[in-house]
Amino acid sequence: MNNSPFSMGWLLTMFDLPVVSDKERKVATKFRNDLLDDGFLMIQFSVYARPCVSFDQLNKHIGSIRRITPEAGNVRLIYITDEQWAKSVTVIGPNYDHGKRAKDPKIPGQVEFWE
Repeated sequence: MNNSPFSMGWLLTMFDLPVVSDKERKVATKFRNDLLDDGFLMIQFSVYARPCVSFDQLNKHIGSIRRITPEAGNVRLIYITDEQWAKSVTVIGPNYDHGKRAKDPKIPGQVEFWE
């Protein structure tokens, strides 16, 4: 039995970044790529999620996002447990263009326990 108060969960990252100028689009693209490089999954265009299995890992990734957030960015981080994630529902219209994204992103087959 695990006596830790931490329950494996997900760090949700939601953001608004300006993308009017070419420079702003480049900065926004770099931010998105940095999230992907840090193990985040794209859930929607401005919503990414990353599994975290410990307080240390959660705090590490929060710190990473603080460092990479663009000066004109607005980023909100929310932690939800794995159980809450499993209860989420995705509703998609019949004509929605998924592009290269999964229709219903699932938990990765293997979660990184050590980094």
